[in-house]
Amino acid sequence: MNVKPFGKTGASVAVIGQGTWYLDHGDRKRAIAALQRGLDLGMTHIDTAEMYGDAELVIADAIAGRRDEVFLVSKVLPSNASRRGTITACERSLKRLKTDRLDCYLLHWRGSYPLEDTVAAFEELVKAGKIKSWGVSNFDADDLDEMLDVAGEGRIACNQVLYHLKERAIEHAVIPWCERHGVAVVAYSPFGHDDFPASSSKGGAVLARIAEARRATPRQVALSFLTRATTVFAIPKASSAEHAGENAAAGDLVLTQEEVAALDAAFPRGPKPRSLPML
Repeated sequence: MNVKPFGKTGASVAVIGQGTWYLDHGDRKRAIAALQRGLDLGMTHIDTAEMYGDAELVIADAIAGRRDEVFLVSKVLPSNASRRGTITACERSLKRLKTDRLDCYLLHWRGSYPLEDTVAAFEELVKAGKIKSWGVSNFDADDLDEMLDVAGEGRIACNQVLYHLKERAIEHAVIPWCERHGVAVVAYSPFGHDDFPASSSKGGAVLARIAEARRATPRQVALSFLTRATTVFAIPKASSAEHAGENAAAGDLVLTQEEVAALDAAFPRGPKPRSLPML
């Protein structure tokens, strides 16, 4: 599994991690097995959020006895992101995850509370040793500018955003911004939301051709394409141990320039949207 520097945190993190949205909706034992198989294969970045129902409880069982292997991330809801509310939400997540610290803690999306209040809470949590770093999610470039003005250079660890073959909006401004400021980009829903390209489609045929040539699967090729930039990580969800194994194998697949160009043509990024897409 390839690893990359995670922003300016000093941590080296697996390029392919594990998302957990809706993880609590299926069979619990199957979900735990998938997470543990992912850890076995080097997908040590596990992402969750207080919004994800009981996902934090499932993760707690999956990482029991293995906490030090994991780069663990959770998120605070904007409705809880006041200074006091952020600290309370973090402590609640720590209890549910059965751990004493998070490796990174994110503001899930921009809300009504002043960024100054949320940042003050994040920094208080860092000083208390309850989080090692903090970042944001679903922030466009102008939001990032505002956060930078509040926090200063080197404090924003990552921006977690929607990114898949059919939704490449972040390539216009968000990825370049993050590259300039040393901020990691984490792609959520990297296979789309139940919308992965069908092999019968024009783009799907290109994916299939490259996959066959590289003895990989189309999903592995997609993950490799999305994480081709040095700042970008991906957190696909796996519903089974087998699926986790497929995702992990993308972690050392490096596409050629010709393959990247073919995918770029098959899945054009399109014009810059007025607002950042999110789920």
